[in-house]
Amino acid sequence: MRFDGFEAGWWWGLLIAAGITTLAMLALFPVAARLGLVDHPTDRKNHLQVTPATGGVAMLLAIVLALFALVESTRAASAFAVAAVMLVVTGWLDDRHDLRWWLRVAVQITVALILIYGGGVRIEHLGPVFGIGDTPLGALSVPITVFATVGLINAMNMIDGIDGLAATLVLATLVMVVAAAGYSGNVVLVQRSLVMAGAVIAFLAFNFRFPWRARAHAFMGNSGSALLGLVVAWCCFRLTQNVGHPVSPVLALWLAPVPVIDCLVLIVRRMRAARSPFSADHHHVHHIMRDAGFSPGSTAIGLAAFTLLSGLLMGQCMRWNVPEPLLLLAYLLALAMWFLLTARRERAVTFFRAARFWRRRQVGVAQNEA
Repeated sequence: MRFDGFEAGWWWGLLIAAGITTLAMLALFPVAARLGLVDHPTDRKNHLQVTPATGGVAMLLAIVLALFALVESTRAASAFAVAAVMLVVTGWLDDRHDLRWWLRVAVQITVALILIYGGGVRIEHLGPVFGIGDTPLGALSVPITVFATVGLINAMNMIDGIDGLAATLVLATLVMVVAAAGYSGNVVLVQRSLVMAGAVIAFLAFNFRFPWRARAHAFMGNSGSALLGLVVAWCCFRLTQNVGHPVSPVLALWLAPVPVIDCLVLIVRRMRAARSPFSADHHHVHHIMRDAGFSPGSTAIGLAAFTLLSGLLMGQCMRWNVPEPLLLLAYLLALAMWFLLTARRERAVTFFRAARFWRRRQVGVAQNEA
């Protein structure tokens, strides 16, 4: 069977990765404390109990095993596996010993260089983003790829502040990558993205809050957030830098808008306040939504819905041949609007409180009509 040109059997990759993740999570629970894969409550965290932080290791095992079992091994996939192992090990050490920020960044830079020189995965052009034809990067390719990779890894780490949020956002990104890769005929990326999505879905079964479960049963830890940042970076690079199956690099900006915009705005604010860009605070979008009355589940679903809508809208704009400089301008406007909205926390909370009230009113109207 085929669906839009793709074999239905390829969905087995998603199911197998989900199964491996589930088995790994269950196997790691009894030994999590002995391995240091636990998260202890602190004054900066919302949970009140010691919780296994096994998600990063479980998803790593699933992705690597499923990729090499189901998809033909390539130089790019091998480099990804090596880089992923380095990040997960570093994240595990960071969870246990709270590593210095410069050491974490040094590992992240090394990981980016492994993707570039070991896997041949890099940002080589920006497309017609300035309206004057394709824009090759030349000598800037390596530093821009390193910057983007390190940025996405840290953006995912920063957004991982409430149950289910980071994994749900990455799942939304992978859905759009599968759609864009399928539309462009990039079969290999579809297969690999489905494997990664399967691992994320299985982890969410342990990490998401449900009506019958008031708290997460497991976290991903710093190892998991770093791994998911690498997943997003690798998929975006493979999607938009493939000559045989071209997809505009501008689309990559809209595949993970929430963590990136949130991270950029906070880094600018921290630096203006003479603080480290890696210092912790409670000014992320999920903190503001929490103050506005959103639950962790509704925050994750709402931001994932925004990610899907914005990405699909921009993809449709490309099909309508909207000039790419306008799509870049739209992204910069979104960045500026978030910066201005959050300049005063009270204003941002009021905005989300109004959005929550409107959503609840619409749900009430729909229930009454039913």
